[in-house]
Amino acid sequence: MSLLPNIAAIRRNYSMQSLTEASVAKDPVSQFKVWMEEAIAAETTEPTAMVLSTVNSAGRPSARVVLLKEINASGFVFFTNYQSRKGQDLQANPFGALTFFWAELERQVRVEGRIQKIDATASDAYFHSRPKGSQIGAWASPQSQPIKDREELEKADAAYTSKFEATEIIPRPEHWGGYILLPEVVEFWQGRPNRLHDRIVYEKQADSNWQLKRLAP
Repeated sequence: MSLLPNIAAIRRNYSMQSLTEASVAKDPVSQFKVWMEEAIAAETTEPTAMVLSTVNSAGRPSARVVLLKEINASGFVFFTNYQSRKGQDLQANPFGALTFFWAELERQVRVEGRIQKIDATASDAYFHSRPKGSQIGAWASPQSQPIKDREELEKADAAYTSKFEATEIIPRPEHWGGYILLPEVVEFWQGRPNRLHDRIVYEKQADSNWQLKRLAP
């Protein structure tokens, strides 16, 4: 007998806050920073975690959770192995989407846009800010590639640990670095009672200004 409850009957009536056109910032990056600060202050679980969605050359989508590492005037920055599945997808189709969900605040943010590599200097700076074990892991893991077993990965980690044991500054692998998503569409969603949620979307115009719209839930 299944212990899974009737998932269709699971409901939560959102009622914490509201979202209005008058209350949001003029640009989505500023508004996102406000919400990120509030998510961190509320001690939400993994506030920087985001679902990164990509599409490969055959038009098939793929999604996974990664961590946001920087938000600046240009966009949203994350780091990964360039040879991973997401890296291969972005090589074939340089567009993607991010989704943030902060359950404790009943909020979601969706971001769409072009994704490109950041410059090598910025990737180097972040790589060298990571713990040494994480730096070695970037060398040891052929991300997204099949491996025989866990032991193969642990042997590679041990080999690179030995190789870099006396190295003060471990070089960044060429196959590892940062990407930035340049936002074109950013939607802010605030849960409201009776599923009449607030949805405010920013769309980037040809003159680089942002147009604000309210969407039906």
